[in-house]
Amino acid sequence: MAQANQNVPAGKEQQSQQPTAASTDPWRPLSNLRRQIDHLLEDFDRMSPFWPTGRSGFEMEPFSRGAGGMANMPAVDIVEQDKAILITAELPGMDEQNIELKLCNGNLLLKGEKKSEREESGKGRYLCERSYGAFQRSFALPDSIDADKIEARFDKGVLSITLPKRPEAQQPERVIGINKPATQSTTH
Repeated sequence: MAQANQNVPAGKEQQSQQPTAASTDPWRPLSNLRRQIDHLLEDFDRMSPFWPTGRSGFEMEPFSRGAGGMANMPAVDIVEQDKAILITAELPGMDEQNIELKLCNGNLLLKGEKKSEREESGKGRYLCERSYGAFQRSFALPDSIDADKIEARFDKGVLSITLPKRPEAQQPERVIGINKPATQSTTH
């Protein structure tokens, strides 16, 4: 038997019509965009030695505290003890006279305001920076707190607030036993 000659077209091979995993991934464009933004921000941060202030680009507005949201809120720890609840707020660089603490409708309000100004001049340069930041936090007080005995102290940028509990709220813990269900007898 003689074999038939088969003509095979020369040139590009036909590409598979099967979709690849990369082309069917709906998140691929977003992943690429995120990677590009990350590279852009890395480049932006690398420019910091050339900035007139000598600070990183992320230490300046809008990336720093002025960005809003929780960025303007001080870090707060809340710990419940047997006789009191302790609130500790970190307020670095603030003065006691710029902090306000008051009770209002069963809430403890903590307000603060920080203003700073820095001016530098040197050979061929002049730098003047002003910053302003204000915050307000509110804590709902439980009924177990004796509001008349709340105390606060401010030391080295840390505000410590003691919220004493009422005597009836200071009951010692006691273990409550769990009973097994009674077995039912089935007599007919």
